Amino acid sequence: MLKLFRENIRIALGSIRTQLLRTILTVLIIAIGITALVCILTVVAALENTISTDFASMGANTFNINQYPFETRRQGGGEREVINPIISYPDAVAFKNKYSFPLTHTSLSFTATNKAEAKFESKKTDPKITVKGVDDHFIPNSGLEIAQGRNFSGFDIANNTYCCVVGSDFEKDLLKDVNPIDKVISIRGAKFKVIGVLKEKGSTFGNNEDLRVLIPIQIARSIFTQPNIDYTISVMIEKKEMLDQAVDNANAVMRNVRRLSPVEENNFGISRSDDLINRILSITDYLGVSAWVIGIITIFGSSIALMNIMLVSVTERTREIGVRKALGAKRRTIATQFFIETLVIGQMGGIFGIILGISAGAGIASLLNFDFVTPWAAITAAFITTFVVAIVSGSYPALKASRLDPIEALRYE
Repeated sequence: MLKLFRENIRIALGSIRTQLLRTILTVLIIAIGITALVCILTVVAALENTISTDFASMGANTFNINQYPFETRRQGGGEREVINPIISYPDAVAFKNKYSFPLTHTSLSFTATNKAEAKFESKKTDPKITVKGVDDHFIPNSGLEIAQGRNFSGFDIANNTYCCVVGSDFEKDLLKDVNPIDKVISIRGAKFKVIGVLKEKGSTFGNNEDLRVLIPIQIARSIFTQPNIDYTISVMIEKKEMLDQAVDNANAVMRNVRRLSPVEENNFGISRSDDLINRILSITDYLGVSAWVIGIITIFGSSIALMNIMLVSVTERTREIGVRKALGAKRRTIATQFFIETLVIGQMGGIFGIILGISAGAGIASLLNFDFVTPWAAITAAFITTFVVAIVSGSYPALKASRLDPIEALRYE
């Protein structure tokens, strides 16, 4: 059996060499469909990996209270958008003082500016530094890690110490070739001693997470005095199994802070980190479906092309089939020969398409700053797809070849 299979492979490769141009064109047509499928699935896999890495670092035991929930909320059939009041500083402080759920750590923070300029000695950065006012719980609640130095202490926050924690890009640019700890940088004329450097995070959707400076929240409020500052409340609970109760309790406390009656809806949003990940990842499902739609349309054309080349091959080799039948070849042997030939061509196109698709997907992922991950699901899907295409495309030509009358076939010119 194995010997017969090897012989059929040898005959298939010989036939391919005699019809090289036609075979190359067919392989390319199949490869285009597989490339489109694998490329999109590779980018989707990289996007999912990036999102999971960025948001999962917050942990599944945190939740944030913001002005709006993650999803867009509307009333009146979409006619009027709900406008919630901002989370003001009095609201945030009142919540922190009233919220006393066990084993929780509450953090208050706000984005002071996204266009700050930092200076160190004679060097300065471009005006694109993000400055955030934070407290001592912000870094652990946000899933950030300290690469050098230390986090803010309760003393730093309570006494408004002029210190800061900087992103990893400062070590590569402004504080290059020096130990950044205890160096003094200047922001808007205020001098801050660097006490820590954050571990590198990279970019998320075009935002550089490593170009930021964290300073004590009260100092940030005194330096950046713009009106209507919107604060973020972040809560981390030590035991994940208590998260649901912690969220329910936080919801009740925030409603009390906002003085909402029992019949009024929430005018704030609570976003759990695990819900946020799941909602964003659900969007990538549509991209996966799009990949399959594009791939199937292209692969359908590949199937027709492969079937046509095999039908032409059967017609051109009619006398060969007649000779083989006259020498005792069975119908099953003839059908198997052409069927294996179809499988070989299909898998050649599939392998070529997988290589091109992964290469293109990795290139796109790199341009978009996504974390590339080997798309095993896409590779498996591509192999299965090409196998199915070969079966569908090769069945009719193989059946037609096996049913040729040997006498008529020998007379064929």
